[in-house]
Amino acid sequence: MKAGKLRNTLAAVSVGVAALGMVAVNVAAQVSLTPFYKAASKMAPEGKLGQVIKKEEIKTAIPGARAWRIAYISSDVANRKTIATGLVVAPSGKAPKEGRPVVAWAHGTTGTAENCGPSQILNPAVPLNEYFLVGGDSWTDYGLPAVEEFIKAGYVVVGTDYQGLGGGGKHQYVVSVTQGYDAINSIRAAGDLKDTGAGRKAVIYGWSQGGATVLTAASSGAYVSQKGTAFDGIDIVGFVAMAPADIAVMAPKQALTPASAEEMLKSVFKAFSDNVFNFTHMAMNLWGTQAAFEDNLQLTDVFTDEGAKIINEVVSKKCMHAAAGTLNFTYGSGYQSLMKPKVSNAMAWATALLAGSVPDEKPIAPLVIFWGTHDTVVPPVMGALYREQMCKKGANVTRVQLTGEQTHYSTPGASQPLFVPWIQDRFGGKPLENGCSAN
Repeated sequence: MKAGKLRNTLAAVSVGVAALGMVAVNVAAQVSLTPFYKAASKMAPEGKLGQVIKKEEIKTAIPGARAWRIAYISSDVANRKTIATGLVVAPSGKAPKEGRPVVAWAHGTTGTAENCGPSQILNPAVPLNEYFLVGGDSWTDYGLPAVEEFIKAGYVVVGTDYQGLGGGGKHQYVVSVTQGYDAINSIRAAGDLKDTGAGRKAVIYGWSQGGATVLTAASSGAYVSQKGTAFDGIDIVGFVAMAPADIAVMAPKQALTPASAEEMLKSVFKAFSDNVFNFTHMAMNLWGTQAAFEDNLQLTDVFTDEGAKIINEVVSKKCMHAAAGTLNFTYGSGYQSLMKPKVSNAMAWATALLAGSVPDEKPIAPLVIFWGTHDTVVPPVMGALYREQMCKKGANVTRVQLTGEQTHYSTPGASQPLFVPWIQDRFGGKPLENGCSAN
């Protein structure tokens, strides 16, 4: 069964509830939020897709730029309206008649607690600043890759936090359909914020969790073209995915059976349980998937009673690196004891993971994937299989191996000299060789 059909199957219950006006709101554990996000989290997700419902201009040291924090309307995998927050940076001065091109950033993993949104950092309107790298100056990743170059070129740059990371509700971590919609609606939000002078041409670029977001947005043509939004007619002319995750591409090609569902979950769990850091990513994914499909799934299907309680307590209150540190401190090498030996609801979990993952649909515009040979967080084979799958559908997908021994965390910096001109060429309408013609 295709991921799109699986997604529709699980979404039907939630959509039916929404039609009755009885949508259940997932409320995350209480965390400390600044006034802007505290207010946004209490607002109702009512309005058009991409509609900015709250804004706050902030200072930025980027030459010739203005910046804002925003809260805007988006929707999730089950078509429930949500609130996403984010950051917008635009050139100061008068925009050209046709409007400024928009570059939308989809960030990598920061966590699942509501205070993990990158725009919540004290000074967020800066180039990408990574926690793990020398030079990182915070407990989390934040900032926008190549933002200074893009502003100088006359582009508007918008970075979504995704739903659940500042606008209320539980973050549906690596439910990529939800994050893909958040990125698409961030472009609409940049246009709805009239101060930016944003036009309708756009590119989406992202890394890791955001790489999966990019792949999903690329295969969401119907969502992009729908009418009645806050900024109709956006034209996404390219997609850049750095070290993207894609669970669906690793799934069995035949219709799921109870046995194949169990095998799929075993494979996913094995791939992401080799250390406590990767295990935390997987635990957050399961927590976020349960939030997206709460009528079908329980954490106790996958985790022991203690495990479900601990995972919920940790990931609802702590961002990525603090959560991993807590699990490491508390359980050491025994972190896998938090999981059941056998999933008790395997068919529903496998179906949900596929429904939230990258759709098996041809991208609407050219897409380039950047990857490093020393990526031990997201298996590079995912990107290879994705390209193979999409090339068979007639897509234009290029996959670029970065020079040197690039890790998951060095991928954005190593790929920046390549994706900046690639994006400029897409806005300039330069012909592009078919990336599927290469070996």
